Amino acid sequence: MQSESARMSSAAEARYRIDAPNSKQRAVKVIALDGPSERIVKELAQRPWNGATFFTASAFGTTPKQGESFAGWLSDLAGRTKDLIDEVNTADLVVMIAAAGESAQAASIIGEACSVKRVMTTALVLGGNTVSDEALSKTLSHLRPWALMLVIASAEEYIADMLTALRA
Repeated sequence: MQSESARMSSAAEARYRIDAPNSKQRAVKVIALDGPSERIVKELAQRPWNGATFFTASAFGTTPKQGESFAGWLSDLAGRTKDLIDEVNTADLVVMIAAAGESAQAASIIGEACSVKRVMTTALVLGGNTVSDEALSKTLSHLRPWALMLVIASAEEYIADMLTALRA
């Protein structure tokens, strides 16, 4: 009796494989949620990516109030304001990056916009050995309700590796 792996590798099963690469690039939006993560995002943006775009939440500690516009709520790395809803509408994945101990309140409005549009969210938190559990918990409490995948990174390079794995 053949194993499942051997059967799936057979010539009979090979006819069902798609040999062409994905025809469409993933539209990944990477958003810094606080000051320290803004530096990381700016450094990451200098690397070659598969169409990922990088932003900062321009009002780090605040969220728009009921009826306020989202037009100037995001900024690209050149400082131009962007509409959050427009960016979410064109995204396949939104990656929020925060530093442990910082306020990540911006995640709630980004997460809500992504939830309405059914856009997948991921949050990457730069932790480290020097960050206290309380500081990490503060940041995680803002991110948990809005991130479908939440990763605590011990080093900045891990964030770059995660973005590569997510096909950013």
